[in-house]
Amino acid sequence: MQPLPVPCPAHLIPYATGTNAFHDAYRNAMAHNAVFVAIESEGPQWTVKADTLTAGSGHTVADAVNDAIRAAILRLVDNHEVDFGAYTGPVYFMMHGVRSEERARELAAALHTALYGDLEPLARSVPPTP
Repeated sequence: MQPLPVPCPAHLIPYATGTNAFHDAYRNAMAHNAVFVAIESEGPQWTVKADTLTAGSGHTVADAVNDAIRAAILRLVDNHEVDFGAYTGPVYFMMHGVRSEERARELAAALHTALYGDLEPLARSVPPTP
């Protein structure tokens, strides 16, 4: 399995439902010193997960990027697009209760790209409130 490109098209986000699928995707990210990102099915809803530890100690995420990601996730909570209690980083990110696989993939791809420093896809996916 190859590492995910940056930016990552939504259709390439790994489907990691179940222990084996999750571990395979996580180990693949570690093997490539890449940010881990995946989606999981939880019945009719979806979860987005991301972890920067897999990218190794050389990977850093600027405070401003973490702040923007946290703000975007909190907007999703406020808009009832993800469940309350989302993990907002700075190392591990998780959003439960996403209503569709398509939206979960879109959010995961935007989050993945943001964790490499490009906030544009995240701003498109979760526009700032005026």
